[in-house]
Amino acid sequence: MYSLKSSKESTQDSNITDKNIPATTLPFSSPKFLFSPISYLSKKVRDFLIKTLQHGPIPQHIGFIMDGNRRFARKVKVQTTKGHYMGFAKMEEVLDICLQLGIKVVTVYAFSIENFKRPKEEVDGLMQLAKAKLIELCQNSQVVKKHGISIRILGNMSYLPQDLREVMEEAIETTKDNDRSILNICAPYTSRDEITNSVKTIAKMVENKQIHIEDIDENLIERCLFTHGCPPLEILIRTSELFLARIFDLGDVTNHFRVSTYL
Repeated sequence: MYSLKSSKESTQDSNITDKNIPATTLPFSSPKFLFSPISYLSKKVRDFLIKTLQHGPIPQHIGFIMDGNRRFARKVKVQTTKGHYMGFAKMEEVLDICLQLGIKVVTVYAFSIENFKRPKEEVDGLMQLAKAKLIELCQNSQVVKKHGISIRILGNMSYLPQDLREVMEEAIETTKDNDRSILNICAPYTSRDEITNSVKTIAKMVENKQIHIEDIDENLIERCLFTHGCPPLEILIRTSELFLARIFDLGDVTNHFRVSTYL
């Protein structure tokens, strides 16, 4: 089992100070944001909006497709890896807001199986970033501690390098007793792979005579999906102007929103 030790990788880019990056797109913990003229006002507005929204109907399960990091990096002229880092940092802030609102389950579509077709350097960087951020989440994240988050990994981990798989397994083990909220991280994932996995699981159950063909119904299929035990996904947000329905299972999604500005 991989030990969740402190990692230099998790803090390498923690202080982003690029002058050409708008302060509003930086993590709240970034020095440039903390000391920007709008930082105080931004936090006050955010807190006010959270309190206002808490009085309305709150969804139990919301999903985010993390997209647009590369385009954002090109726009502000920084390295692609830094764009991905900033996306992860912003996602933790959004997670905190969701859980403050009372949302119980947040699903983050972080990495598609199809993303392995990208340049090797970018993929390797994403693998290292994922490992570092998972270690950081389990060791130092006040969001995880404050909201009692159970981390679950949804996807086909056989595609991943061994060291990242071990970190994921320990993240699951470390947070398994947290029972106040759930963070589903889809990586590496496609809805087609999830459906294929479900079909194979059911076929094996039939082969082993655990069930009969007549036992196969919607409930059984649902129990074989990665998200078994979670409430239906009510809202799906994609953080770019592009939307590819095929990568996420939209069968139970009540609402879908596209966010054309960087979160």
